[in-house]
Amino acid sequence: MTRILLAVDDSSGGVNAARTAVRLARLLAGSVRAVHVASDTSAAGTVSTGDLRALGPEVAVLAYVRELAAAEGVPVETALLTGEPARAILDEAADWPADLIVVGRAGRHHVGEHYIGADVKHVLEFADRPVVVVPAA
Repeated sequence: MTRILLAVDDSSGGVNAARTAVRLARLLAGSVRAVHVASDTSAAGTVSTGDLRALGPEVAVLAYVRELAAAEGVPVETALLTGEPARAILDEAADWPADLIVVGRAGRHHVGEHYIGADVKHVLEFADRPVVVVPAA
């Protein structure tokens, strides 16, 4: 398992997933492809660290992943995707191709909501490769 796809957002679960993915990549001598699924279709594609910070706090987490990976000596790529999050993550895992998918667990916002989040549940249900779900720190 040397190709780790990290689906990340700026939640505490997403940030902890980033730390976990980079740590795993370092231990396995692998690489990370960090993706964030945005709703703005004009921003999609592979973007540089400088571009990321200008796109706002949710997407700036990709710059954080780059910095974290650089500090650990882990090769990293970042991409901003659009569309339905779970489908975009699964498509990216197939296209890249990833050996492992790492996602952060969504926290409950209201009583009765799914604990892991609908998108994470969809990724778990339909992934054709291992998925690691990381809780918030």
